[in-house]
Amino acid sequence: MKQLLTFMMLSIFTLGCSQKAPDISKTKFSKEALNQKLEDEDGRSTTIREILNQHKGKVLVIDFWAGWCRDCLKAMPKAKELEESNKDIDFVFLSLEKSKEGFDKSLEKHAMKDKENYWFSTGWKNDFNNYIELNWIPRYMVIDQKSDIAKYYAISPEDPEIQKTIDSLSK
Repeated sequence: MKQLLTFMMLSIFTLGCSQKAPDISKTKFSKEALNQKLEDEDGRSTTIREILNQHKGKVLVIDFWAGWCRDCLKAMPKAKELEESNKDIDFVFLSLEKSKEGFDKSLEKHAMKDKENYWFSTGWKNDFNNYIELNWIPRYMVIDQKSDIAKYYAISPEDPEIQKTIDSLSK
């Protein structure tokens, strides 16, 4: 009986917390998504549009993560390998930490201070994350040289479609 109850509880939890690829892969960002504010490590406010403009003309990989996310931490070595094997590609890390203190601690603890990091001070539910249907982290997106979405949904840095998309854009 105890085992059955445990199985039922785990099943309910898993059903409520599973990742599901969005039904439609978007190729452009909405105006509201682009205007979403984030903060950098120094507490300066910026928008998704400003971040994309800084990387215009380059292929960009966006990595959504948090220090409290077990799956994110487990994926980190492979994410670093992806970054190391694509030196000509820009990487931006968007954190879903719950506080500025948590953001700062995670950057330090996970050796992320030498990377381009931002966090959603407004929390998980915001115009950008709602638009891209962010329902799980880690998540990876590949942005092309015109700031359009080339790879909309990947939940592992080992997803072969990420490298395939990078390679096709880098020709």
